This record gives sequence, structure tokens and C-alpha cells, in this order.
Amino acid sequence: MTSYGIWGTVPVFWRALPEMSALAATVYRILWTVVFISLALALQGHLPRLLRSIKNRRTLVTLVVTSVLITANWTIYLYCVATNQLVETALGYYITPLISFALGLVFFGERISKLRWFCIGLASLALVLHIAYLGHLPWMAVSLGGSFALYGYFRKMADIAPLDGLLVETSVMFPFALAFAVWWQIAGTAPFLAGNVTSDILIVLTGPLTAIPLGLFAAGARLVRMTTLGFLQYLAPSITLLLAVFGFKEKFTEADFYSFALIWSALIIVALEGRGFAYIRAACSRLTASRAS
Repeated sequence: MTSYGIWGTVPVFWRALPEMSALAATVYRILWTVVFISLALALQGHLPRLLRSIKNRRTLVTLVVTSVLITANWTIYLYCVATNQLVETALGYYITPLISFALGLVFFGERISKLRWFCIGLASLALVLHIAYLGHLPWMAVSLGGSFALYGYFRKMADIAPLDGLLVETSVMFPFALAFAVWWQIAGTAPFLAGNVTSDILIVLTGPLTAIPLGLFAAGARLVRMTTLGFLQYLAPSITLLLAVFGFKEKFTEADFYSFALIWSALIIVALEGRGFAYIRAACSRLTASRAS
């Protein structure tokens, strides 16, 4: 849950960065994530473990795939942040659980209760409302949701420690990111080391800000069912949507309101499922018994 809380509020950080393109933000994010995780693993003495893990060809190939997926996801997300489209970003991450459910059911053979099927129906209806209102498929939202759901699916299959895996993923893109950074520096158009110390510090912080929540997510993705992971993924977009509307004053339409209400209804039902309903039944039983006596 911590990772989703960070992801939900992180647009505040990205808005504080110096003005730059989504590509530039992704480039520096990759560079400083590699630096941060490399130092962290070196200090912990875990680099030999990393080298052993990537000797497995299947693991390495899987991480190359997740590297492409997470890089695409970051770029689209940062584009949405830069162009004041956080509401569509929230929609994209509301779509993510629907794809996670499908992946869990089809590829992991997971089974879910009728109550959760009902909740999936509510979330699907929310998506349909958005599409009907827009009159077209929101490609940025779909791209965000699809890339991150697939990232979670493949990441779940990678037999490697969370931070080790993230280092490999970002290292795959590191040469390309470094080439862009050097090119911009030579051309004099780089936002980094341009004379603003505060901006430089913020750019460096993109490393730990990326590594910490993704490391937490990767650890959790391997420990919980895909369907459970799917419902938890509603937390971050809910925070982002509230932030977009009340913090950044983005437009909140009637369709947004109804979709938001449907999704939170599904969340409440899931929260009450299992132990929640058991507590309610027990309380009702005690109340009935006390009245009978």
C-alpha cells in the first residue's frame, strides 16, 4: 500500500521539476535510478547476488521485456503530468486492475468470488462511462493501464530480488538514456547542470523516488495474488484523481463523478469482503442473540 500512496501523490514532485519534456524526465529518471540502486546494492554487498541472478537467461529476457514496458509507462505518465492530464492518468491506472484480473485468471488460474466479479463489473462500467463521454478510446489511459498491468505480470515471473530486478531493468535503457543526456549537454539544452542548484537536486532525487516505490511494488507483486494486487491498484489513481481536481483544479465532469463513485463502491465492497463481512455477521448475530434473551 505504501508504494501506491507514493505513486498517488508523486505528481506534486514532478510538477516541481524544471520544465522539461516527458522524454527528458524519463532519461534522467533512468540515469539516477541506476546510480541510486547501484550504490544501495554495493553498500549492502548484494552485487554478487545480482550477477548470479542475471546468469539465468529466462530471468534476463523477462527483465528486458519489463524494462521496455516500464520505460514506456514512465514516458506516457510524465507526458500526462506535463500536459495537465492527471484525470486521464487516473483513468489509466483504474484500467490497470481490469487487465490484472484477466492476466490472473487466464495465466495464473486464479479464482475469484462472485462478489469480486460484481466489483469487476462496476469498475468496467466506470470505464465504459468514460469512453462514452469522450466519444473515443482514451489512448493514453489505455496505454498506461496496459503497460503497467503487463509489467506487473512479467515482473511477478522474474525470479530476482526487487531492487536487483529494477537495476537490471533501468540498466537495459541506461546506454540510450546516457546518450541523450550527453547529447543535450553538448548542445547546451540539458535541464541538468544548467545553473539551478535546486533543479539539479530535484532531478537527482528522481532516482530514490523511483526506486523505493517500485521496489516495494515488485516485492508485493510476488507475494500476493494478481486479483488482490488488482484491487490495491485503485488506491494510487484515487489519490491522483483527488489531487488533480482539488489540488491542480483540473476539470471534473459528470462522467468522472459517476465513474469515481462506481469504482469506490467496488473498493468498499472488496474491503468488506471476507473478514469485514464476517465481523458484520458476527455483530448481527450478537445483536439478535441479545434481543432474544
